Amino acid sequence: MKKQFFLLFISLVSLNASAQWIKLFDGKTFDNWHIYNHPGEPVSDKWTIKDGAMVFNPEGKSDWKVNDLVTDKDFENFELRLEWKIEKGGNSGIFYGVKEDAKLRTPYMSGPEIQVLDNENHPDGKNGANRLAGSLYDMIPSKSKAKPYENWNKVKIVKKNNVMTIWQNGELAVTFPTTGPEWDKMVAGSKFKGWDDFGKYASGKIGLQDHRNVVSFRKIKIKEL
Repeated sequence: MKKQFFLLFISLVSLNASAQWIKLFDGKTFDNWHIYNHPGEPVSDKWTIKDGAMVFNPEGKSDWKVNDLVTDKDFENFELRLEWKIEKGGNSGIFYGVKEDAKLRTPYMSGPEIQVLDNENHPDGKNGANRLAGSLYDMIPSKSKAKPYENWNKVKIVKKNNVMTIWQNGELAVTFPTTGPEWDKMVAGSKFKGWDDFGKYASGKIGLQDHRNVVSFRKIKIKEL
């Protein structure tokens, strides 16, 4: 009995040790991040750090047309937490399952997107419920409400056992299977129909979108599950 208890205790300790929070952003540097398809190179001047947040500035200088940020590491099952705010009329997004490959021009060619948007002032806010902030872009409408532009929104994203669940500002936004017939049906009914790499990778990078609008991200942490 004592041996069984000891083994259970060791298992629980090991599980807890493997499920520690990792700061993906320390508020001071771009450690853990790089520009998509440019690993090991300095982050472009379109991204700066201000008041403990990553800020995308479309007026910044860059040698690249695509300036989406992605994590250095791939993740499969995880809980991701972060906060975002967008300028008036702005648009951006958060990706998962991103595959880096020279043949793939941008993260959204492989990684599904959780929408970041000023719902009231961007045209996509009037272009279907599955384009609103917190939605699985062009696939599932969000059930949660985003705060107005220039306000911080809290997001929690959990991916485990091929199920993704997203909360926005403490409210359930969307939940969906990441593989299987239901997923395939959603893709077939979206703009991503026929895209060879879209949503195909169980493990991939987390991405933050360059959509040519000022957007900020902070308090980014992840826990592998």
